Order: sequence, then C-alpha cells, then structure tokens
Amino acid sequence: MKRLLGCLVVVYSLSAGWSLAVDQAAIVDSSKEWLSHGRDYREHRFSPLAAIDRDNVGQLDLAWSFKFDTARGMEATPLVHDGVLYVSTGWSHVYALDARSGAQLWHYNAEVDKAHLIKTCCGPNNRGVALWQPEDGPLQVYVGALDGRLISLDAATGEQLWSVQTTPTDGNYSITGAPRVVKGLVIIGNGGAELGVRGYVSAYDARTGEQRWRFYTVPGDRNKAQENDALTRALDTWSGDYWYQQGGGGGTVWDALVYDPELDLLYIGTGNGSPWNREIRSPGGGDNLYLSSIVALKPDTGEYVWHYQTTPADNWDYTATQHLILAELELDGQRRKVIMQAPKNGFFYVLDRLSGELLSADAFSRITWASHVDMATGRPVETDYADYQKNGAGVIWPAPFGAHNWQPMSFSERSGLVYIPVQHIPGFFSAKEKETWQVGRWNVGIDLNENRDPRSWVAAKATVDALIYGELVAWDPIQRQRAWAVRHKSPSNGGILSTAGDLVFQGTQEGVFAAYDAFNGERLWEYISDSAVLAGPISYELDGEQYVAVAQGSGGAVMLAIGNVLKHNRVNQNKLLVFKLGASGSTQRVSESQSGLASLVALGHKAEHDEQTIEQGGEIYERNCAVCHGISARGNEVIPDLRYMSEQTHAEFVGIVYGGARKHQGMVGFYSTLSLDDTAAVHAYLDAQQQRLPEMLEMSWLQKVEYWVSFWGAKLGERFPWLLNAMRPYMM
Repeated sequence: MKRLLGCLVVVYSLSAGWSLAVDQAAIVDSSKEWLSHGRDYREHRFSPLAAIDRDNVGQLDLAWSFKFDTARGMEATPLVHDGVLYVSTGWSHVYALDARSGAQLWHYNAEVDKAHLIKTCCGPNNRGVALWQPEDGPLQVYVGALDGRLISLDAATGEQLWSVQTTPTDGNYSITGAPRVVKGLVIIGNGGAELGVRGYVSAYDARTGEQRWRFYTVPGDRNKAQENDALTRALDTWSGDYWYQQGGGGGTVWDALVYDPELDLLYIGTGNGSPWNREIRSPGGGDNLYLSSIVALKPDTGEYVWHYQTTPADNWDYTATQHLILAELELDGQRRKVIMQAPKNGFFYVLDRLSGELLSADAFSRITWASHVDMATGRPVETDYADYQKNGAGVIWPAPFGAHNWQPMSFSERSGLVYIPVQHIPGFFSAKEKETWQVGRWNVGIDLNENRDPRSWVAAKATVDALIYGELVAWDPIQRQRAWAVRHKSPSNGGILSTAGDLVFQGTQEGVFAAYDAFNGERLWEYISDSAVLAGPISYELDGEQYVAVAQGSGGAVMLAIGNVLKHNRVNQNKLLVFKLGASGSTQRVSESQSGLASLVALGHKAEHDEQTIEQGGEIYERNCAVCHGISARGNEVIPDLRYMSEQTHAEFVGIVYGGARKHQGMVGFYSTLSLDDTAAVHAYLDAQQQRLPEMLEMSWLQKVEYWVSFWGAKLGERFPWLLNAMRPYMM
C-alpha cells in the first residue's frame, strides 16, 4: 500500500509539471513559489505577488484548511514547489499537501522519544523544512528532528533517504530550527543553552548526509587546542573554568541562518550564555565571544570571517538568534549592502555585511539594561539596572523572552520598512551564587522563583495587564525610528509577511490573522481562528491565483510561562490555513470567544493547610515547573493547567511527577532532583492554587480598587523602574 501511495504521488507530481529543479538559482528567483525559509536567500519574507492588494483584500477568504494530529506550538514556515506544500509540526512530523486543495500526499513521523521534551527550552516545536535537489538525486526535504537528527526525505514519497545524529545524545541538545541549503550543503544548528550546552553549527552533504564542517561558537577546554584560530582568539574573552567543565558556555545557533550568494558568505546568529549569570559562567569578566553575535563564515569550509557582538558579556539571555535580513540601503548618500537584525536585547542593528561594520543601532522597544549603543566602540552602554548581581536583584526590560523572539520579521523594499513582532515584557533578575549543572534541567544561574506573581491574584492581573503586551512595529532603518505601530493585547504574536500588494499579514496570540496597510498600519481584513497564529505566513501563486498560507497552534516560551487567570474551554488546534480571494465565504469576524470558562472542580481529598509547606512547594514549583506549566501555576491552552487536575490525577500525582508515569507523553520523573517531600510540597501548593479559583471568578468592589491602584502603580513603575523595584517587596 505504501509503495502504491508513492507511485500515485509520483504520477500526481508529473501531471502537475513537477520540475524537481530546486537549486541555488531557483531559490534566488522564486517569485511565485516559496522555496526557502525566508522565501529566498535574502530572507525578506516579502512576496512579489500583488493580485491581493489593499483594494481587494476584503474579499480574502479561507480556501482550505488542514488539521494536524499534534496539539502543541506551530512555528513552521511552509514551503511550496510545483503545487505541493511541505510543512512540519511539533514532534518532528512532516506533511506534503496539495497546495490547491489541501489533500494529504504523504506524512512522515520522525518518532521522537517524547521524554526528550525535558531537554528543550520551550516545547517540541519545529520551524520548518528545507528543499533541495542534488545533481544526481531526487528532490529532497530536510528536517531537523527534536532529538538532534538531521533527516532527508524523498519529496515525492516521504520515504527517508538518510538520517544523521548531529548532536550528542547524552547532553541537553535539541533542534527546533529550520535547515538551510547552501551550495549543496545542509546547514543546521541546535538549541539547549538554558540547560547547558556548547553551541555550534554544522554542514552536511545534501546528497549523502556526510558531515563537511562544524563551527563551534564558543571555546572548549582551555587546556586543550581549540578547533580553529577564531576560537583561540576568543579564549582570552573567557575567565574561570565553569563554562567548559559544566555548562558548555552556550552560544547555540538555534534559529537565524542566512546566505549571501553575491558575497558568498553565510551569516549565523548565536545565542545566550550558559548559564545566563555571567559571574558564574565567566567569573572575572570578559566579553565571552562569540555569544550573542552575528558571525560571518565561508559556506564551503565554515571558516570564520568576521563577527559583531550585540550583547558583550551577556547576562540576561539576550540571544542574537533572531531573524537576519540582507538588503541594500541608501545611507548617507551611499548604497550599502547591509544585514539587519532586531534581536532580543531591544536594539535594531544595521551592519555592513561585507565587513561587519556597525552602521546603526537604535532601540525599537522598551530597554532599561542599556542606555544606548556607543557608535565609536560598537558596544552597548549598560545602565545601573543591568548589574543585578551588584544590585541584589531587580526588574529589567526586556525579559529573557526578548523584545523580539523567534517570530520572523519582514522587509518591504516598496515601503522601505521592516515589520517586527515586538514583545513588551519585563523580567525580574535575581542572581544565584552558584549553579550545579544537571542533565535535563534548566541551569541559568538566576532564581526562577523570583519571577512568581504577587501574592494577590488581583495585583498579579493588574501588573500583567499594565506591563505585558505586544506590538506590530513598522521600523524605518534609514530614518532609524518607528514609522507606525499596532498594539496587541498579548505579547506573543505571529511572524510577518509583506507583499507587493502593499499588505502586511500577521497573526496574534488570540488567534486573529489580519492584513494591514503596509504604509500606515490600518487594519484592512481579519480572520478569527481557534488557536494562536504565531508562525510566519507565506504567499504563492497557482493557476493564476494568489494564496496566503499560515500555520496555527498555541505554544512557545511566552505562552507556556505567562498563563491565564482562569482556564477556558479552548482546545489547541494545530492547522494550516490557506486563503485566496472569493473562496468559500467562511471568514469569521472577530468577536468574543465562544468558549466559556472551564468548570471549577472542588478538591475531593483533604488539602494540606500548613503555610510553610505550601510556600516551600511554591518555590520548588517556580524553579522546576513554571517554564512549562506557567508562572504561579497559571496555566495555558497548550498543556494541562495543574489547578484543574482531576481527582484521579491528584491520586497519581507522586507517580507522575516523581516517578515519571507519563514519560511517554513527555512528562519525565523528577526523582533525580526532587525528594518525595518536595513532591508532596508541590502538590500542596497546587492544591492551594486550585482552592483559590472560585474567588477569581469576579472582583469585589475593594478588589477593583486594588486592581486600578496596582495597574497605575505598575504603569508608573514602567516609567520609573526604581519605583517598581521599591514596590515589589510589598506585593510578593
């Protein structure tokens, strides 16, 4: 049956005129298709198609949708070639769909062991696949699996052609990023710096899977010869021994990769330090190269060419792995070949992509860790707030979530604007004195318990409402300022597509997929879905019709950590949505969610009322569980809200949390780091949180007063961070 299905797919492909010619020339000029992660090598995420424009976008409608069996974050950018759409999902599944109708052509499951979830930062997500046809082979689809494998599939049948393990299997590595194919080499990085790894990027032969080169982003053991001269030079920027003896140093290349065919340079964005706390990672100081940097390499060999470090001596998880864009800009009367990035740290960078010279760096979001970037030195000027070790903890903008994270931005040469999905989230940094590295656990060197909500749920809601939100920002890289902005209720919103129809498409955390005027930000069209729309949209043309496609599915670090006051009856639907003009009349207008609140369930067992035990359980929870199940146990629609556990789950709690009874679902046991008493304390804390739910259904008059006092106090604290820090002891 499988062989018959493969034959049918081949017949379909031939009838569709499948040329199988996906190579460097095709990726450079793919006007009607979407052949690489950012459409072409420049990664503008701009479609030259203009059939859908500002005048007729109101007629855009759902042409078809495809539902996936997974129910986690959907971060993938689909690829389209000769009438076939290729898309990946969480847990490393890959689908080939008819791009006209949505009919499934084949499905591949990498069969990742779900226990590997503990070695990831932010869920079993996957940001997409790559396409390439080697000279003497079939068209291939490449995907990085969560467990570190790089896999090649036959594009016609979905059959696995080869698989190679790109990461050690006994460490904290994972892969969530999309590969890129450059000159017949598949380029792939990895993640895991929150847990403690040594970052690197590798290149593999597209036909055979043979490794061609590897570039480490941070030095290894200082007592041994380094892999190349660039690492030998970097060694002087590191102090102490922790980084290579335990944490690995970090610097993972978990997302941004871009190739310049004209200059024949590969650019990578590197990640944060491991641990975040630089005084543990590198006691005695140092810039810690090549953390949080843009690095240029020779694509044939992986040889270092130049670097620019956006955040020297990273202390805050300010990665530079965010989307990189190649462009040509008129600056000071001179046409410059540039590379642009809006990384986590909140500054928008424009560099000369041949030399790495800094051309501009300006704040695109709220920043308190640095006042500005010194253009003479290229270095950020840190403020007093930045040194939380010296200050004894404090609130800093942005949080480790970043002012901009993995969601891709877009650049339109027609408007001259870069469209950025911005996150406004402060973070509370409190240093730990030491960190003992552990496999499968976060090793960041700060006390995650200090990010818990205020004791009052009213104050917590007010603070979140006041300080945490998102924006779609149109940034002018020449004028070095915002052109316009649209504010979103929640911080984690979708990647961007801009088009020659002068439209900008973006989804939101609430599930709204909308089109905006590229020049002024006016909302022109919207579609409401039943899960968050976070992935980057694409556009393609078939039979003279333009389509717009985007994946939907809730997930990612922000949605996991910043949950809801109360749970809604909302199921996380993983789908691919595909639109065209005048399709089926199924577009829904934005309205209040029709899914009501979930029913509250009273505890069916005797709860622990010892306040000391409950407080201890809360601290253990925040340090071990909150990154997945939500700060202060405020759950989300991605994984179970632990305040709504059934009585059976309560009865099985120790077996699940301590023993790993649900390891097959990704919930491993914590027996290596928690005791039975610790587990019981966490259970007591969750019982207490569950018993608080009825009081959160409606605010009393006094609580409304408390809400607005807390709200405006937080807003004032946004303007004067010292005030927010002064208020914190009275709220926690």
